[in-house]
Amino acid sequence: MVSLMSLWLPILLSAVFVFLVSSVIHMVLPYHRSDFGKVPDEDQVMDALRKVGIPPGDYVIPCPGSSKEMKSPEFIDKATKGPVAFITVMRSGPPAMGGQLVMWFLFCVVVGILSAYIAGRALGSGAHYLDVFRFAGCTAFVGHAMALLQNSIWYKRAWSSTLKSVFDGLIYGLVTAGTFGWLWPS
Repeated sequence: MVSLMSLWLPILLSAVFVFLVSSVIHMVLPYHRSDFGKVPDEDQVMDALRKVGIPPGDYVIPCPGSSKEMKSPEFIDKATKGPVAFITVMRSGPPAMGGQLVMWFLFCVVVGILSAYIAGRALGSGAHYLDVFRFAGCTAFVGHAMALLQNSIWYKRAWSSTLKSVFDGLIYGLVTAGTFGWLWPS
């Protein structure tokens, strides 16, 4: 068994490496550029939503008040006429990603901590590189990727977008695995 405190370096470095790799994936590589489409007549749609004054939050249209209401003819008619949508409304203003980048890095640290915890409980000092790689990598992959599948299952996000993000999670898991294998205490 290896203590969590003795794994602080692979925890932090794996978070840094994953942060850097994710920056390359999203800013340099083109495969995520098709994840979101533009709505037809964007200006008209934005003007209409602006007039309603929707506060930041998550919404569903149409939104039933209960499971009983979901079966009502009125709700079924609304859903049939459409559009049916899940919408996240964000605060208006110029793009500012500083806070999101900080939260992403902290999330990467948390995944590193969980990877360290599981690998540290399963393996001792001097464990073979591939054993460390398997435990840390699998844990990191699960942390970065598996919950994303729910977005396509429940919220109808395009499977292509979800699977690309799961692939990213695999890359992040491999980066974490390699970092832990490299820096595992002997």
